[in-house]
Amino acid sequence: MVGGSVPVFDEIILSTALMNQVISFDDVSGTLVCQAGCVLEELSRHVEERDFIMPLDLGAKGSCHIGGNVATNAGGLRFLRYGSLHGTVLGLEVVLADGTVLNCLTSLRKDNTGYDLKQLFIGSEGTLGVITAVSILCPPKPKAVNVAFLGCPNFAGVLRTFRTCRGALGEILSAFEFMDAACMQLVERHLHLARPVQESPFYVLIETSGSHAGHDAEKLGSFLEHALGSGLVTDGTLATDQRRIKMLWALRERITEALSLDGYVYKYDLSLPVERLYDIVTSLRAHLGPRAKHVVGYGHLGDGNLHLNVTAEAFSTSLLAALEPHVYEWTAGQRGSISAEHGVGFKKRDVLGYSKPPEALQLMCQLKALLDPKGILNPYKMLPTQA
Repeated sequence: MVGGSVPVFDEIILSTALMNQVISFDDVSGTLVCQAGCVLEELSRHVEERDFIMPLDLGAKGSCHIGGNVATNAGGLRFLRYGSLHGTVLGLEVVLADGTVLNCLTSLRKDNTGYDLKQLFIGSEGTLGVITAVSILCPPKPKAVNVAFLGCPNFAGVLRTFRTCRGALGEILSAFEFMDAACMQLVERHLHLARPVQESPFYVLIETSGSHAGHDAEKLGSFLEHALGSGLVTDGTLATDQRRIKMLWALRERITEALSLDGYVYKYDLSLPVERLYDIVTSLRAHLGPRAKHVVGYGHLGDGNLHLNVTAEAFSTSLLAALEPHVYEWTAGQRGSISAEHGVGFKKRDVLGYSKPPEALQLMCQLKALLDPKGILNPYKMLPTQA
């Protein structure tokens, strides 16, 4: 996405793929300790066999490593319910640039002894140290999972649905995703997936996860009855069995695949105030006009995370010039972030100033110089070129 793990000049590639052992799992606390090369999907299977789940879930779970997830502070589909890795990671083992092994691989939930050093490395993209092992807190596996897929008449309706949904579903709400009509059309056209509700300008996917099937079904049913009766949503469908749940999730999770089949894709991963989340999509369509094939918006509405994508028949320098810095300037004007969950890497290092003040950038450079004075750890990434 941003070239964070891609060599660009003279780097040596370091693979942790063989560091793939689960060290321990405590089925009382739900604490998993494992090596950094463990694949997320395999860890998910490991803890699910013990009636727990991983606190994060990504479309790339079949190939991504937990060490990379932590190094990039990956967000994903469970962020709304379980929060970021800054909260669920309990400890890390990290190798520093001089070869020192920093063993902070604690399994304690509370440890108020000095600086919380692990936080430096979560989201650092390997620029401050190489994560070799992770201790992470896993929540209990829900006994009941339901998914509702709804059509909304406008984005204001999406926002009202989210507000109502949060109040009605409370503790069982685990995901609230949205996609626009253009996303659905691309998924239908390129992947031949069936739209499960009548055509709408916007679609919402709501997931609930709880411990009592009857209780959850009652709360969700009451919410859906109110949403349909009040005109918040125009149509909807509910899935309770695993096959139907996977089918509905595929409509959201495979949008990226559908976009890749539509042409060259310009991708932006933005954090914005929830009430302004879709405004940039509308604004950008007017700004680009016929130069873009499609301008689409989808993402994690509950987190204020928009995936803004623009497709064209082929790469165009003139289209890129129309997009950047326009997208970053618009985002900065809303006090948003130019990278919500995909990191900075090589591609976004020189636009950090749209989200971070000069004082913050200076301190980041000072930390890098302190921990990696020779600049050997993931060079050319994250920090601005002039640094």
